[in-house]
Amino acid sequence: MGWIWTGMVLLALGAAVLTGQTGALTAAALEGAASAIRLALGLAGALCLWSGAAKALERAGGMRALARLARPVFRRLFPQTAQDETAMGYLTANVAANLLGLGNAATPMGIAAVRRMQQRSGSARATDEMCRLIVLNTASIQLLPTTVAAVRAANGAAAPFDILPAVWLTSVCSVTAGLLAAFLFGRASRA
Repeated sequence: MGWIWTGMVLLALGAAVLTGQTGALTAAALEGAASAIRLALGLAGALCLWSGAAKALERAGGMRALARLARPVFRRLFPQTAQDETAMGYLTANVAANLLGLGNAATPMGIAAVRRMQQRSGSARATDEMCRLIVLNTASIQLLPTTVAAVRAANGAAAPFDILPAVWLTSVCSVTAGLLAAFLFGRASRA
C-alpha cells in the first residue's frame, strides 16, 4: 500500500510540474492538510466523549447487564468461549463497544478476547469461534454509529444521526451474511 501511495504522489507531482500547476498542487495539499486536522480534531472529541460514556457504563455495571442480555446469543455463537468467564467478559465488552459505534475502543477488548480464545484452544491456528468474532467485529451491528456521526458533524451535517435506520438495516444484513458465511465455511473446512 505504501508503494501505491508513493507512486500516486509522485505521479501527481510529475503531472503538476509538466503542466505548470505546482502552485495549485501546493494550495490543494495545504487545504487537504488543514481539512484533515479539522476532521481529526472533530473525531478526537467525539471519540473521547463516547469512550468516556462507555467507561462510565462499564463502571456503573451496564456492561455486565449487556453481557447478561447477550449471553444466550453468545452461548450459541461461541459455545467453547462461553465456558470461560474472562473471555466472555472481553467478548461482551467488545460487542457492546461496537454497538455504541466505538470501533477504536472495541479493538483492545477484541484482541484480548481472541488471545484468551487462542490460549483455550492451544493451537496457533484461528478457530471457528475466532473467525466468527472477527466477522462480528468487521460487520458490527451499531445502535449508535458515533464515529460516522462525528465525521458527518465535522463536515457540517445538520442532523448527523439521521442515518440511523439505514445503518441499522445494513448492519443487521452484513452481520447476518457474515455469520452465515463463517458457519458455512467452518463446516466446509471440517468436511
